[in-house]
Amino acid sequence: MRAFFIPFIQDALRSAAIETDKDILIEKPTEKKFGDFSTNIALLLAKELKRSPRDLAAELIGLLSFPAGTVLKCDVAGPGFINFHLDSSFIMRTVRDVMTEGDAFGSSPVGKGQRAIVEYVSANPTGPLTVGRGRGGVLGDCIANLLDTQGYDVQREYYFNDAGRQMQILAESVRYRYLEQCGIAVDFPETHYQGDYIGNIAETLFIEHGNGLASIDNLAIFKETAEGIIFDSIRKTLARLSITHDSFFNEHTLYRAGEGGISPNQAVIEALDAKGFISIYDSATWFLTTKLGQEKDKVLIKSSGDPSYRLPDIAYHVTKFNRGFSLMVNVFGADHIDEYPDVNEALKILGYDTGRIRVAINQFVTTTVGGQTIKMSTRKGNADLLDDLIDDVGADATRLFFIMRSKDSHLNFDVDLAKKQSKDNPVFYLQYAHARVCSLMRMADKEVGFKADSATGQALAILDSEVEIELGSALLDYPDVIQSCLRFLEPQKMVEYLHDVAELYHKFYHECPILKADPEIRTARLELSLCVRQVLRNGFTILGISAPESM
Repeated sequence: MRAFFIPFIQDALRSAAIETDKDILIEKPTEKKFGDFSTNIALLLAKELKRSPRDLAAELIGLLSFPAGTVLKCDVAGPGFINFHLDSSFIMRTVRDVMTEGDAFGSSPVGKGQRAIVEYVSANPTGPLTVGRGRGGVLGDCIANLLDTQGYDVQREYYFNDAGRQMQILAESVRYRYLEQCGIAVDFPETHYQGDYIGNIAETLFIEHGNGLASIDNLAIFKETAEGIIFDSIRKTLARLSITHDSFFNEHTLYRAGEGGISPNQAVIEALDAKGFISIYDSATWFLTTKLGQEKDKVLIKSSGDPSYRLPDIAYHVTKFNRGFSLMVNVFGADHIDEYPDVNEALKILGYDTGRIRVAINQFVTTTVGGQTIKMSTRKGNADLLDDLIDDVGADATRLFFIMRSKDSHLNFDVDLAKKQSKDNPVFYLQYAHARVCSLMRMADKEVGFKADSATGQALAILDSEVEIELGSALLDYPDVIQSCLRFLEPQKMVEYLHDVAELYHKFYHECPILKADPEIRTARLELSLCVRQVLRNGFTILGISAPESM
């Protein structure tokens, strides 16, 4: 609906001989008395035009020309806002778009012809997925779904951390447990992975090889076996949440020599060195970030010869540019908050357009049961596992609870609330609204012969009560909510919006007789209900939750 006003305002500006490259912002006033929509364009332009904002707003209003039956009036408010008051029949006529566009309502071709990559989860294959990792997985999946609606060719990628010190510790952990299977006493280090899954992997190796690996010092078979079993477990857990990936990028490929006989990691070092941003001291290789105004330089290769996380991450992003992605979204945990700015700085130095990179940092998750917080430790083997959470509350509640708070906020996952079958549970509340419409359609078919599949939306224009107009107007906000979600990488905004729609529908359902109304009104209210169902379904698809037809 916001887009409706833009061309008319642009025409008015041209008529006033005003040229500007400023965006025309259309917002909803906080109070209904100020109209349905407003713009601050007069305020934005007044200073450079040396005009009074209110006078400029009044002039523009005089030049605005809307089609009959759309905008009832325009007025100036406050320091120079232009408020628009819509004809209620125009709102309800426009709601018909929800019905005619169906599953495509809210979609746009803005990303057509552009390739986007969303990297998410990317957990080290050192153990089963924890609850904390689940939040980033759902966030990334929802962002990819949002991009799908805007016409992007979306690739969902998992960066497979199969190199580095953690993988060596994993292999050593399995070998220690394997030796125990062979009857050999070992002193298992506290720094190693101690979960039961390590023993299970070791048992698998013992069943297959007996004592045959006891004298082998090479860790390759222990690493590869553990990696394969754990990653298969990770993929199965993600599938339970309907999270899938199109591609898996293996970190170890960044360590292998490619064209020119050097590895992607080494190519980054040489390229940064050529730009004057590499120095070797204290037996380590440093990225000279002090040249960028930072207090300290950052290690790229440690004195041990192992790279820090920054180096392969820079090299990995170079591959994304080389693969031709026009938009790159990275979903990281809070532990990356200090690292990714350095990755971006390195890419800028190397000449890459970092404006194509967007980063979504999701904060930590704690789980509470009965008011008590569950402590997590993957290394100690007492992690709060994502599989256990899904078993307890179900996939829909797991997904929605992960994204119903801003990614920038610490999330307290209240298991008891997630299991409630009441309006206090946001999952239940949303799905109940959808199920209520479905139930209404079944009753309408049985009692008055109304066929949902045959509805056209033609009757909607006769609805004019305050609650009907408010509901219809809210439905038309859906495309704008998608844009807002993408602008801030915040699917949470979709959860909040759908909750508002559900709340308005429940209010409408109780205040406006539907099946007992006069036939013409009844048809219109049934069609409005169908539009509500469609918007809920479309939103549920983005959030990745089911749309039950009965509860």
